[in-house]
Amino acid sequence: MSALRALPHIKQTLLNSAGISEFFGHPAFPDFDEDVMNMVLEEAAKLADNVFAPLNQPGDQKGNTLKDGVVTTPDGFKAAYEAFQEGGWSGLPFPEEFGGQALPKVLSAAVMEMMMSANLSLSLCPTLSSGSVDALMSYGSEFQKSVILPKIVSGEWSGTMNLTEPQAGSDVGALKTKAVPNGDGTFAITGQKIYISWGEHDLTENIIHLVLARLPDAPSGTRGISLFLVPKFTVNEDGSVGERNSVKAIGLEHKLGLTASPTCVMEYDGATGTLVGEENKGMAAMFVMMNNARLQVGLQGTALCEAAYWQALDYAADRVQGKAAGIEGNAAIIHHPDVQNMLIRMRAYADAAKCLSYEALKAADLAEAGSDEASRKAAKFKEDLLTPIAKSWPTDAAVDMTSLGVQVHGGMGYMSDTQVTQMYRDSRIPPIYEGTNGIQAIDLAGRKLGMAGGQAIHTYFDELRAEIAEMDTAASDGLAETLSASLDLMQEETRWMQSQNQPFSSLMGATAYQKEMSALIATHCLLRRALKSKAAGTSEADAQLTLAKVFAAFELPGHAGARTQVRLAEVLSADASRELVGI
Repeated sequence: MSALRALPHIKQTLLNSAGISEFFGHPAFPDFDEDVMNMVLEEAAKLADNVFAPLNQPGDQKGNTLKDGVVTTPDGFKAAYEAFQEGGWSGLPFPEEFGGQALPKVLSAAVMEMMMSANLSLSLCPTLSSGSVDALMSYGSEFQKSVILPKIVSGEWSGTMNLTEPQAGSDVGALKTKAVPNGDGTFAITGQKIYISWGEHDLTENIIHLVLARLPDAPSGTRGISLFLVPKFTVNEDGSVGERNSVKAIGLEHKLGLTASPTCVMEYDGATGTLVGEENKGMAAMFVMMNNARLQVGLQGTALCEAAYWQALDYAADRVQGKAAGIEGNAAIIHHPDVQNMLIRMRAYADAAKCLSYEALKAADLAEAGSDEASRKAAKFKEDLLTPIAKSWPTDAAVDMTSLGVQVHGGMGYMSDTQVTQMYRDSRIPPIYEGTNGIQAIDLAGRKLGMAGGQAIHTYFDELRAEIAEMDTAASDGLAETLSASLDLMQEETRWMQSQNQPFSSLMGATAYQKEMSALIATHCLLRRALKSKAAGTSEADAQLTLAKVFAAFELPGHAGARTQVRLAEVLSADASRELVGI
């Protein structure tokens, strides 16, 4: 994977799909312009390529060690994290008052995508910290905000989420960890948490755990859950580190992938913690963390799609096998149409995932930085709607695209010492953690379709329809018309989902509905990018339109199907195929 090679795709998607130029000179980002965007992305690409990427495979092979409650990370991880932290990358999207750089979240997403593509395990540490930052900004006490929060924003300290227990996975309300008042405003936290990513490590001076627990006599279920801040080392009034707290890792999970990311069993034995937010209202703060985490996990899927594409492309260009038309002697496998088919699908799906991730993060920016209350409210609904979509579709796509990457490698892809094999293993967790993709579908089909009495989703459809109507049908080569017809079909399916009186009926179709909705929005974003690129005279515009058409052929509701896929040559000529793979 080369982040520098991926930069044109990233920049074009930011500019012509997400519309990041709306933030150039925006009151919320007064010093942000295209020059700043380019500088940030180019420096991030260097860090990803030169520092993070070389540690990816060695870290996967070595893993972490746990001794006496202390985790030692793979060689080079600590220095790489220090380079990330010293560059100020942790604080990119956060307010200046907490030590951040107050740049758009969608820009930070592009930066983190490159870090994730280069080294998913290592990038997970600062990714988790960002969720802690969001929760503390919303619900933290004065001390937590003024003393602890800036340390996490700067990357000096890291943050974790401690939700899961052996008997309480998706059913958070079943958790048993206890919080007993100490009488001085602090609480003694006792219990065990599992699957805690980066719960213990040697990268930062302190680790701030946000822990869900129950107070004595708390109501049962989720109504009785509170959130507590429990540091690895206690924090003095001046922000200095105090004594070791009664929390430690007692085990490291042995996993299919992400082996360089320490996934810990954490034991809290009367550890000192402080309340975050109000008693018995920890779920509200938890969902702030969780929504952030879901968008970040979706970005992991995007990053894996991107990394798998470049890995497969390079291998296909180098691997010589068999004869191909127009090539003297034996040819590199990239000249075989079937391999080109796989590579082009990988490129189209990586771009679609990128569009969905950036679209959701752009909405998150506007939900805070919109010009008035009405625009902020509309953006917040869009962010809420897109969160399960931007979490689920890119992560499902990552499993499929890394599998295609293995297929392009042939027998070599099945060997354990190839990086594409690592990507395939790593891809299997994003569809599972931070709420399985099935749970995302339930959220979309339930909560999101019911917002504003069920009307909010149709208002969003009206906005999509208006934008499609303004598209140049001729320039889109008919895809705008196809997209409009698919939108009509999607709205019909939405009304059917909303009309079901029995939850079983809608929930049985929730995953399929989520996939179709995701494909519709992704196709819309891909076409928007291609048409704006064409209007701007960008050289990549024709290739972007072809990729949008290829994606639509495989995924668009009412347009996808075996007949369209069999007749892919009707939308993808031989010349276009060769151009898209660079030969």
